[in-house]
Amino acid sequence: MLRDSVDTDPVRLGYRRARALTAEHGRTYFAASCLLPPPQRRGVWALYGFARIVDDVVDLPSAVPAPHGRAAQIDRIEEALHVVLHTPDTPDAGLDHRSADVEQGDADLGSILAAVRDTVVRFDIPTHTFDAFLRSMRMDVPGTTEFRDRYRTWAELAEYTYGSAAVIGLQMIPLLGVRAADDDVAEGAATLGEAFQLTNFLRDVAEDLDRDRIYLPTDELAAFGVDEDHLRRCRAEHVTSPHLRRALANMIAVNRDQYRRAWPSITVLPNRSRRSIAAAAAMYHDILREIERADHDVMDRRVVVSGRRRAVLAAQAVSGRRPW
Repeated sequence: MLRDSVDTDPVRLGYRRARALTAEHGRTYFAASCLLPPPQRRGVWALYGFARIVDDVVDLPSAVPAPHGRAAQIDRIEEALHVVLHTPDTPDAGLDHRSADVEQGDADLGSILAAVRDTVVRFDIPTHTFDAFLRSMRMDVPGTTEFRDRYRTWAELAEYTYGSAAVIGLQMIPLLGVRAADDDVAEGAATLGEAFQLTNFLRDVAEDLDRDRIYLPTDELAAFGVDEDHLRRCRAEHVTSPHLRRALANMIAVNRDQYRRAWPSITVLPNRSRRSIAAAAAMYHDILREIERADHDVMDRRVVVSGRRRAVLAAQAVSGRRPW
């Protein structure tokens, strides 16, 4: 295979760069994708790579080149995405990765957008799902009309997770070989995406609070005597109070129910796709187990599932064993 520096195919280069991003930042997705046939595997990388680039714009101000603000950069990404999806002769939105005066961020974006377009066309992925995703990303950016950094109820949080997670599940349906998904399969795919997202929220309470975001419903926290001041005291002291531990235990039960409700949709997937998604679900679900093993201490550590444990879970998924 040609090296990046001399590669003239933006689609091939995009898949390669998306693969690197997935391997570095999305270890669970990458491990599960390896159980898929190569075309679907590359599609997972393309979708993850695009989401990763946007997520970095939202979460890492240093990733946004001056003079672009985060909101303006998302607008720019959305414009480039629409050019790619609706202008067949411009596979990389004109962001030529070979040009010496193109910033590295543009090079990555241009090539990954080429891979995204190839994936969308190859698997007939609904393009409106990308609009929903970008709307949720704007909800994380101060100064946008969509901006929110607190959510009072599960219903309010669902407005965010629909675009940030549920639509990712919907994008995966055709990619996994389900050409005529019924409503139950679509609902299960969306629910599984939201389950992954809530697991992240439960694991990353402290990290999100450092960014002045609270993704756990404040009404649910308040029912256990936890308000924002309480969360900030816990974070400052690097302790997880008994009140917060009980609130997290309750939300873990809610999260586990999401995985349970999504399981029937996993079982009807084609064989290799079923194994891959079951492995991803098992690895994400196991994060909840690790939180419990740490006695719900999320303010002083970020729990992880070890590589060895992920391998065991993947092997169990391949054998057809239900992961929970």
